[in-house]
Amino acid sequence: MVTIAERLDNAYGRIEKAKQNCQFSETVKLLAVSKTKPIADIEAAIAAGQTQFGESYVQEAVDKVVHFKDNKALEWHFIGPIQSNKSRLIAENFHWVQSVDREKIARRLNEQRPNNLKPLNVLLQVNISGDDKKSGCHPDDVESLALFIHQCRQLDLRGLMTITEQTNDKQKQLQYFQQMRACFDRLKHQYPQLDTLSMGMSGDLETAITAGSTMVRIGTDIFGKRQ
Repeated sequence: MVTIAERLDNAYGRIEKAKQNCQFSETVKLLAVSKTKPIADIEAAIAAGQTQFGESYVQEAVDKVVHFKDNKALEWHFIGPIQSNKSRLIAENFHWVQSVDREKIARRLNEQRPNNLKPLNVLLQVNISGDDKKSGCHPDDVESLALFIHQCRQLDLRGLMTITEQTNDKQKQLQYFQQMRACFDRLKHQYPQLDTLSMGMSGDLETAITAGSTMVRIGTDIFGKRQ
């Protein structure tokens, strides 16, 4: 039976190979998507050296954050759709939010982030493929939303995130990711502190890295299929 440590090692190997194949020199981080997975699986990943974890279901995620509260090396990312009535829990418990796609949510996170915590790291989620089933703001709205977040004292704008439509067309997939990288580069001219472009998952991380992703979100290939 393949262990979580072995799967993590394989995932990092895929990242390095993808970087070498396209001669990509930037750092590419791995976010282990641990949503729906038990504490024991996360403990196994931590034991293998993983420190960044992604969650999508607020109450389940908060329970995990509290369980591991004494481990200050861990970094928790919220990557799911944000309901207004759950924004306070996110603001109070997470280090990063990758799924901010409208001003209302950004305002709530800013107001609800405790003053004794560092500003919340924020990625704007962009619906680059125009898929009705995916969350994210329209590409044309990125600049105005970025400006709003930049002006929020308790939010720290760090970059962009996308989840593209599911397709077996590698060329179309690459085009979506390239459009995201172009959007990221334009925004970085205005906000030089931007350092994170989160795109690519277990099935398409090589394509995403070829286009310039700096963070890939991997769940299945580390923890196995969701139950």
